[in-house]
Amino acid sequence: MLNALRELLRPPPGMDFDFSRPPGEPALMPAGGVSWRVFANPVVLFVGGVGAVLLELAEPSVRSGVWEHSSFQRNPHLRLRRTGFAAMMTVYGPRSAAEQLIARVVRMHGHVAGATPDGVAYRANDPRLLDWVHATATFGFTQACHAYAEALTAQEKDSAFAESRPSADLYGATGSPDSWAGWEALLAATAPQLEGSAILDDFLRILADAAILPAPLRPLQRLLIRAAVDIVPEPVRSLPQLRGRGLRPGEAALVRLLARTARWLPLGDIPPRQAARRLGLGSPVPSRPRRR
Repeated sequence: MLNALRELLRPPPGMDFDFSRPPGEPALMPAGGVSWRVFANPVVLFVGGVGAVLLELAEPSVRSGVWEHSSFQRNPHLRLRRTGFAAMMTVYGPRSAAEQLIARVVRMHGHVAGATPDGVAYRANDPRLLDWVHATATFGFTQACHAYAEALTAQEKDSAFAESRPSADLYGATGSPDSWAGWEALLAATAPQLEGSAILDDFLRILADAAILPAPLRPLQRLLIRAAVDIVPEPVRSLPQLRGRGLRPGEAALVRLLARTARWLPLGDIPPRQAARRLGLGSPVPSRPRRR
């Protein structure tokens, strides 16, 4: 179990990186901020990431770009680990390395273009699509933390979006929301375009069968996938492909237990711990400031 959770936070093969260097260099996101707490939890990282992808796949242009130009269908485990590494670098990595990684992604996205089955042209670097992808990612991780790991205040939810703006700007998502209210406004504006598809069903099926966790832990993997469906907001949660695929009675308490326990497990020298060492912090998971 420990090894499986540890792997969710570590860089994938061929992308090893020492987050403890160079000493003193700040990250894109503020040390001690909400994002540092959210992303240090492997359960939150998995559930939030899956929830974000479900929202992305409900938008026709994003769905076509993701499904036609990524390795989700062939190797979902590696694709998720690469996405997780990009998140780790954005949150915990030294700013210079994070900027270099984002620049590479932007260059790769520059070659991604096509058309949806309805004939609508898309390109991956379209600011409108980037805004949606970035916002759904921030929502997914934040909501997963709030629902299962620790209840976040309205101010903390706003901070999660505000902290993500530097990386959003680097990706080209210059209209991405910087508050929870901004996310809700974007969701409302995008809702008329969101739709179900066979790809949503395929994604959930592929993910449930993928070797992300060891075979004995595959029921746990499917539980976390259902937890991700549960946090997806309307109108996406009511799409035919997601209806009835959320948590069953009593399972939410189990997911909360897993998420709250994961924060304190001895996961070794993972990126949050390395980053804390780089910045001379006493703890890789900053505690929530005391409320007066």
